[in-house]
Amino acid sequence: MSEGYRVPDRVIALMKKGVGIPNPCCVEIGEDVRVERISGRGVVLHSGTKLFGAKTLICDDTELGYEAPVTVANCQLGRGVKLKGGFFEGSVFLDGVQMASGAHVREGCILEEKGRAGHAVGLKQTILFPFVTLGSLVNFCDCLMSGGTDVKNHSEVGSSYIHFNYTPNQDKATASLIGDVPTGVMLNQPPIFLGGQGGLVGPVRIGHGTVIAAGTVYGKDRPEGGKLLTGRTGTAAEKDFYRGVYRDVGRKVRNNVYYIANLLALKQWYRHIRSPFFQEWEFGPELYEGAIEKLDMAIRERLKRFGAFSGNMAESARIGRNIPGMEKTDIELSLEEEMSDNWPSLEACLTRGLEESSALDERDRFLAALQNERTADAGYVETIRSLDESVQSLGTAWLQGVVDGITQEAFKIAPLCR
Repeated sequence: MSEGYRVPDRVIALMKKGVGIPNPCCVEIGEDVRVERISGRGVVLHSGTKLFGAKTLICDDTELGYEAPVTVANCQLGRGVKLKGGFFEGSVFLDGVQMASGAHVREGCILEEKGRAGHAVGLKQTILFPFVTLGSLVNFCDCLMSGGTDVKNHSEVGSSYIHFNYTPNQDKATASLIGDVPTGVMLNQPPIFLGGQGGLVGPVRIGHGTVIAAGTVYGKDRPEGGKLLTGRTGTAAEKDFYRGVYRDVGRKVRNNVYYIANLLALKQWYRHIRSPFFQEWEFGPELYEGAIEKLDMAIRERLKRFGAFSGNMAESARIGRNIPGMEKTDIELSLEEEMSDNWPSLEACLTRGLEESSALDERDRFLAALQNERTADAGYVETIRSLDESVQSLGTAWLQGVVDGITQEAFKIAPLCR
């Protein structure tokens, strides 16, 4: 330490709380960080750790920067989280999450219990259910992934994998549903395996139990699950490209509607099922607030991207009607015009709170059964995994009812996309 250097008061305050800071002169705590939102029990901040943002929350036994410097800005970190190196902003990491060095996690992410990631992983607007594991050198933005039952039987994304989420027409209405919410939250589904050196071309829907072979770039929907999917990549082809022209619009619209409906169902799950588990320990309510905030961010992001996509449909239809050889059917052109005209009504449908009034009987029956089966002091993961299959089925029926209620109303507004 250089002569005359004085350890900042905020660092001293954390050390007095019990936070382990081996090199106090090598840690930066922003002026807006609220010291009272950082636990003093078992937290370790290694050299190179930087904390910023009034919303930053760090719970017990969290360790930052063991492998490389870490920057955390307005993130909420649960108990036992280990972020070993990288940049983390506007995201939530629930209990036991671990990420190796070189991570770049931007806003809108939720990594649920005991998720893991190797080095050099990039995430944004990503939701990973418990136990989901990412290899190294992975770019996995704009997607939700579930599947698996525990840390040994988990969904996995192989190393050097990409979720392609940006199109030549410069839109990002490309979020992919890898698994789903109604069955995925029950932690009883077969895992999904996305083989390394491959990719998904969003937006797609992939069901539980799916295996995509290594080296495969896949862009089709297989929501039924239980398939081994392979495909050749790198095959050369040449055709005319017309900027502003969209293909397969109906499938893209359906997948965006399903994705948003699943996010709305997940928010219901957090509000009615997960919330009590957060209320039972210090900093739990604040961690819950962070998760709800990220779900709201995810929903807003998807509506924004879906709206921009719909705004491009009139031009796509115009080009399709005026360029000979485009080979667009009248139905395809009408569908694009339908989306251009009906987006305000569709957006209103997706934001008017249908999730609050769908499948209420199923919800109440599941809540009652959950209360009967829950044992004292059992945590969230332990409780859900221990539920009787019939009770889990009730919960899935409730959430599927939420998804179905929203999608059915949406497709009344855009019937050609059904």
